[in-house]
Formats: sequence, structure tokens, C-alpha cells
Amino acid sequence: MLGHHYTRTFLETAVASMNAGCNLELSGLKRNNVFMHISQALAMGNITLQMLRDRVRPLFYTRMRLGEFDPPAMNPYSSLDLSAVQTPEHRTLSLEAAVKSFVLLKNVRGTLPLQARDLPGTRLAVVGPFADNPRVLFGDYAPVPEPRYIYTPRRGLETLLANVSFAAGCREPQCQQYSQAEVAAVAGAADVVVVCLGTGKDVETEAKDRRDLSLPGHQLELLQDAVQ
Repeated sequence: MLGHHYTRTFLETAVASMNAGCNLELSGLKRNNVFMHISQALAMGNITLQMLRDRVRPLFYTRMRLGEFDPPAMNPYSSLDLSAVQTPEHRTLSLEAAVKSFVLLKNVRGTLPLQARDLPGTRLAVVGPFADNPRVLFGDYAPVPEPRYIYTPRRGLETLLANVSFAAGCREPQCQQYSQAEVAAVAGAADVVVVCLGTGKDVETEAKDRRDLSLPGHQLELLQDAVQ
């Protein structure tokens, strides 16, 4: 709130936050953060002890529900080690979650999902900066799994019985350097074209916003060329 000039000091911010019901600060490991001034606000009478207790109670209730204060023997997660990471069961569950979370804004003539039984012999082109670049597929604050578990659109489509061709057009989401000829050649020879566009954390992250929702760089041109 200081940065937005809603308040002038950390003390004012602490009081305003407490009054608004906020009970947790993402301090970024700074020595001087807003909620370090709560004790001063309490001493000055800007907030009451009851308000402080009301804000703290749900925090500790949540920690207790998570088992943070339980003996390790009572916590089933204490027995987990790295062998539980990326197990076949977990990967199957992740795939199920991904399939069930897709949102199709428009699906003319039921184009999607592609039916594997119809693909043998089909010429399928996958184009765009997100088509085969594992690094750009993860958003801000996302852990990056082992490379062998990362399926780019190109890698996933190549598991089907289709003749898959690929053209990035531009190597990074900013898409400042664009090869129109590369995209046109691949898309023009295909029966089905999958275009993979977006932003990624190279373009926008926390504290790095954009002024509009336009596709970055030449991405719109890439899409138009693929459609053409």
C-alpha cells in the first residue's frame, strides 16, 4: 500500500491491513516489513489485543490442521522421501487433472480433441514459440520438473500415429525475430495445424505487467500466417 500511496508509513499500513482483516504478510525475508510494526500499533492503541488475537487465531488453526505441531510419528507425510516424487501414480493423476481442467472457448465443428484413431497418415504441423520450448511452459512461482517428464506440445503430439512437422517461427515468447517462411512452409503442407502461442514469464510476471492483452511481438502475424 505504500507503493500505491494509500498510506505513508509501515505503521499506517499495518493498522490499515489489520483493520481490513489481513492477517498474513508476504514479507520477502526483509528485516523491516509491515507487520513488524504491529506491536507498536498495539502499544499506541491503534489496534486492540482482541483484534490481534482474532487475526492470529485462523493462522494457527490452519497450521494445526496441517499437522505442523504433531509428533512426526502421527504425520503420514513424514515418511515420504524423494522416491514419491514423479511416481507413475502421481503422473497419471497429473494427466487426469490436466485433461479435466482444459477450457475450450470455441470449438468449431468439434475439432478438438483430436481423435487418435483418425490421425494415422495425417500431416500434422505444430508451430509457435511454445510448441517445443520446455523452459517457457511454466509460469511464475512454478517449480520446473525433471526434463524427462516435460511434454511439450510437439513431444506429446509425436506420440500419436501422425506425421508431425514443427516450426517455431520465433524462438522466444517476445517473438521479435520471426521467420514467416518457416511457418508458411510447414503449415502449408499440413492437414492439421496446432498453433502454440502465449506470454510466459519472460513477458509477464509478478511486478512485470503488460499494458494490454495483445500477443507479444510477431505472434499475431504468426497465427495469421498459419491460418492463411
